[in-house]
Amino acid sequence: MKPIIGITMSREHEQQQILSRAYSDAVIQAGGVPLLIPYTTSDKVIKEMSRVLDGLLLSGGGDIDPTLFDEEPLPGLGRIDPDRDEMEIALIEQFISQDKPILGICRGCQILNVALGGGMFQDLPSQKSDLLQHAQQAPRYHASHTIHIEEGTLLHRIYRKSVAKVNSFHHQAVREVLAPLRVSAVSRDGVVEAFESEQHRFVMAVQWHPEEMVRIDSDAANLFSAFVEACRQQP
Repeated sequence: MKPIIGITMSREHEQQQILSRAYSDAVIQAGGVPLLIPYTTSDKVIKEMSRVLDGLLLSGGGDIDPTLFDEEPLPGLGRIDPDRDEMEIALIEQFISQDKPILGICRGCQILNVALGGGMFQDLPSQKSDLLQHAQQAPRYHASHTIHIEEGTLLHRIYRKSVAKVNSFHHQAVREVLAPLRVSAVSRDGVVEAFESEQHRFVMAVQWHPEEMVRIDSDAANLFSAFVEACRQQP
């Protein structure tokens, strides 16, 4: 059977939940069955979701409440959605406890790190100097800057290279990760571009948007294939 992959959504208005089709298309292309996760903060519902789903895809979206990593809001902080933060952290905790695969993308990368105790840059341009352009002015499928991938990581085994090009659409970023996580890729300006767990079967997060690149980039397609395959191979 094909694995069922739950995908979190954004909320632009109070009663409207949205998701770019690129996420579900990428899961389908990799052999999975996407299932969109509606907003809920019910512990009972979240536990049942985590029991039914084979994997969790944390999608991109708005900013994360800085109080979750013990900071006050800076002027560059964008729109936050406390309900989404709460729901995604609860989902992460459930999937981690069950050792089920997680893939975090952009905001999903950041909320995964926060849920596991790491810190963040609320607003890269005002908090870090000598930056590359991390909010590209180019088509979403275009790979705009390079990343260095650490040898010996799962990401390196998937990409089979030490340098790759990725797209970029963010102003927040991971500041540091805590064990059992390890950084698996950085950009040339030192911004964390990917991390993964050393204690779980497949817990990985990337700062770029591979779902926008899968049709033209074999590396991005291989990343989704590896995720879906991990979801298929449940213990």
